[in-house]
Amino acid sequence: MSKHYIQRDISWLSFNARVLQEAADATVTLQQRIRFLGIFSNNLDEFFRVRVATLKRMIEFSEKRKRLNMHLEQSPQKILDEIQTIVLQQQNEFNRIWKGILLELKKEKIFLKDEKNLTKEQQEFVKKFFDEQVRSNVIPLMIEGLQQMPYLRDKSIYLGVSMHKKTSAYHQKYSLIEVPVKAVGRFVILPSKTGEKNIILLEDIIRFNLPYVFSYFGYDEFNAWIFKVTKDAELELDNDVTTTFVEKMEKGLKNRRKGKPVRFAYDKEMDSGLLEYLIRRLSLNKKSNIIPGGRIHNFRHFMDFPNVFKPVLSQRSPFGHPLISQNKRITELILQQDVMLHFPYHTFNPVIDLLREAAMDETVISIKITAYRLAENSKVINALINAARNGKEVVVMLELKARFDEEANLEWKEILEEEGVKVLLGVPKMKIHAKLCIIKKREKNKTTQYGFVSTGNLNEKTSKVYADHCLLTANRSIMADINRIFNYLENWKLGNNPLKLCKTLKVCPVSMRKQLELLIDREIKAAKIKKPARIVVKCNSLSDVVLMEKLKRAAEAGVEVKLIIRGIYCPIFSNKKYKTPIQAISIVDEYLEHGRVMIFGVDKTEKIFISSADWMVRNLDHRVEAAVEITDAAIKQEIRDIINIQLKDNIKARFLDAELSNNYVLCSTNKQVRSQVETYKYLVSKIKKTPVKSSKLTVKKVE
Repeated sequence: MSKHYIQRDISWLSFNARVLQEAADATVTLQQRIRFLGIFSNNLDEFFRVRVATLKRMIEFSEKRKRLNMHLEQSPQKILDEIQTIVLQQQNEFNRIWKGILLELKKEKIFLKDEKNLTKEQQEFVKKFFDEQVRSNVIPLMIEGLQQMPYLRDKSIYLGVSMHKKTSAYHQKYSLIEVPVKAVGRFVILPSKTGEKNIILLEDIIRFNLPYVFSYFGYDEFNAWIFKVTKDAELELDNDVTTTFVEKMEKGLKNRRKGKPVRFAYDKEMDSGLLEYLIRRLSLNKKSNIIPGGRIHNFRHFMDFPNVFKPVLSQRSPFGHPLISQNKRITELILQQDVMLHFPYHTFNPVIDLLREAAMDETVISIKITAYRLAENSKVINALINAARNGKEVVVMLELKARFDEEANLEWKEILEEEGVKVLLGVPKMKIHAKLCIIKKREKNKTTQYGFVSTGNLNEKTSKVYADHCLLTANRSIMADINRIFNYLENWKLGNNPLKLCKTLKVCPVSMRKQLELLIDREIKAAKIKKPARIVVKCNSLSDVVLMEKLKRAAEAGVEVKLIIRGIYCPIFSNKKYKTPIQAISIVDEYLEHGRVMIFGVDKTEKIFISSADWMVRNLDHRVEAAVEITDAAIKQEIRDIINIQLKDNIKARFLDAELSNNYVLCSTNKQVRSQVETYKYLVSKIKKTPVKSSKLTVKKVE
């Protein structure tokens, strides 16, 4: 990408800075502020596993290219150096915010205790807890005597322990202890005075008990510091033609555990000798992203900080869609009219109920569905298994290449296949990211088809925090296209002609890019002849050069361009050169803005789409994605209203600019608009306005 664009990795760090802003915001509840620190930490871990690891591989490749007199447009090392600087700055801000939050917790009489400030009662509790819950999960490694450094897990935290004898400065040993968070949990509630809440971290319980752990060594002074290693998460799949794709995935996952370290984060108070020893044994150097930090690491666990807070009266909960009543089958409703669900405002239950009804319906002959990321105890999978047990043909496109969900999806594959479900494993060098479902009924020799197109994953857990849109429909042309997509997924070796035949859905990698370019060109043409022209794009990431250039040309022609981009934002727009300045904002709030919406045109020319695809090369050219046009007038108005609410946000919206300033959109009127709160109110108000329809429904048939 040229100097006319923001480098995507630097842009992503700017997004994570917006997450950090939420943790710093005093108007956000303490529980949510701690959660945002956890999100920031988890995001950064994944960033190093994927993006930093990729840049490091590019450096190795660029050395080869230099020898071949080939040219790289950007220096990966320069980007890595900039990343290191930004990450260290953000780490300092993180530490500042955390210190402030600890003070706020004390005001609420919530105390995070360490091993040095426990009461006698708490000390006894910690000893007993260690003996009963922790000891069997702790295996110290005496690292000095080992010829090879032991394998360190990527997502784990470790205590580096230094042991001394008070009688001699020469007697010192080092040991490593993996903190068994997965087996025990990170947080333990301590006995507390009335009105107080005391919490201790698992690593501090281990610290307190170090004299007992190492009692047989005869040492009498112990110190321990937290550190963690982040590794390259790239899956290397071999080209052995004798192995299946699943076998390659399993082998790749095993090899991933041995990935090269891309970051070493540690307590800055760590003993210098131990630090030097670890860096040497892990083969790290000055360019290895060695990051000093505070006493606590792996803040991602803080997303699940214990709920020891006073109840919040304004807590918003998902509610039912006004058209869906408890005594009406959702299948009948969808066969009568389109329904749009907006998560997490609307409950996810209708999606599960739709599949459950299909599983029990004697007239249903098949269910076909795509799955990318599933909940741990997935009700979606449970419904599909029941459908298979009831004799339905069930086909699940399970994307094994969904990053960090590969192992979970391999497990789901086994479970589904044992129940007789046909599992599709995707297409080589292509991710299946479209969110689709089609259900077929057969009554009196007539076939009826219905299902959904969604912007989000079929995950009832994340649906409570991810803001997405899901169109439930029996539209014939949409169902015909979903059939074509599944025809491709089941027979991809025959080529992608089925995708090219899609007439209603805009599908990647064959038609969506071209269609988007044509829609932008249509608005440019309208603006040039002085007609109203408008483009609104809401997505997670915007980095595709071709589409960014198209948007620039649209603004130059006078098209009104408004962008709502949550994460990566690469364009540098020169608004002074445009007839109509481009408005670009990012909204980061309690819910993760995950839905993709595109609006082209004004009034009679207006077309509104929801999509699974971001405006990135990987989505448009290397994934199977789907966008659907919304044709129902009421739903179009609903989407339009929600987007307009978001464009007016002056509480949680930030301007996106070339300086990556993340300045908040300031309230220029007396009315404050926090879009997620206002969207909730808007959708609740629809419940009161929606008339109750007759339960006698006309069923549309599809031949």
